[in-house]
Amino acid sequence: MSGLLAGKRLLVTGVITDASIAFSVAKLAQENGAQVVLTGYGRLSLVERIARRLPEPAPVIELDVANAEHLAGLADKVREHVDGLDGVVHSIGFAPQSCLGGGFLDAPWEDVATALHVSTYSYKSLAMAALPLMQPGGAVVGLTFDATKAWPVYDWMGVAKAGLESASRYLAMHLGKQGIRSNLVAAGPLRTIAAKSIPGFEQFEEAWAERAPLGWSLTDQEPAARACLALMSDWFPATTGEIVHVDGGYHAIGA
Repeated sequence: MSGLLAGKRLLVTGVITDASIAFSVAKLAQENGAQVVLTGYGRLSLVERIARRLPEPAPVIELDVANAEHLAGLADKVREHVDGLDGVVHSIGFAPQSCLGGGFLDAPWEDVATALHVSTYSYKSLAMAALPLMQPGGAVVGLTFDATKAWPVYDWMGVAKAGLESASRYLAMHLGKQGIRSNLVAAGPLRTIAAKSIPGFEQFEEAWAERAPLGWSLTDQEPAARACLALMSDWFPATTGEIVHVDGGYHAIGA
């Protein structure tokens, strides 16, 4: 077995279609020597069908990150396939429609609470559910969208991502004592299922096409996936609490 992740055992969440970043993470991870276990929510048969498109078959575990019973049983379900975990990928986010598309001032707390639970708090929940399987040197990696700015139409999901970025730093602080790293990848806009659910998403597409110094492909998930793999590899042993921007350099350029 050879590759950047040779011998690593990874749990990858958020595979919905083969256009998702999570699918690209799982595919590249297998190609680089890792064993991969996937989680799915809702239509598991769909996730299982997508999983068959990977280079090697990958088991799929049902996981609703807002369900305490699912989280409590996660470690045992993972043990049915691998004897431990070296990396966990959090590629999960959801906000009700009222929280997106310009409804920031009107979104009710019940909907905002759902967005924060699924998109922010779940990062800590997933890490803690997987912790019994992890050893020093392990890593948790999540996906964000630059939360240092207020973006048109992103609204409460932007707030949720800001919370995610803070949560990753706190997780880095608390899990560092156990030798486990927590980092995020801030990807530029990609035409995923999640993006399609955001009214007015084309505003992001136009901005990136005009301003990213390296240019930006809206349909290439591989750069973001590669960053996730690098952060889970042994090549970043002393990096935690970090946010790696994979956005063509857009974040570094002024208006």
